[in-house]
Amino acid sequence: MWQDVLLSMSGFVRPYIFQISTMIIATLLVLYGDNINRALKRQISHYHFLIRTLIFILVCAFGYGLLLTWLVPVIANLLASISGLYLGVVTLGILIALGLLAERKRVL
Repeated sequence: MWQDVLLSMSGFVRPYIFQISTMIIATLLVLYGDNINRALKRQISHYHFLIRTLIFILVCAFGYGLLLTWLVPVIANLLASISGLYLGVVTLGILIALGLLAERKRVL
């Protein structure tokens, strides 16, 4: 009985692994992007305004994009390697964990 429910849940999730991976990485970037930007700001605060602006643009436009492009396939492969019995539960657990992180950071 429970195995059928778990397999059904996993069957619903499996076709969307790539989208779920994108959502995970994008959510983490939203949650922790301000921390990354703050650390970057501390590192480059002594440079001229134009240099700081250029670095910020490069990091935000290209750095985060590259991070997303590189990490999504890694997460998708990790999720794809999870047994069909547990994929749905793991995905639900990740969603709950992201929600708790967002609540903890007072994003919601």
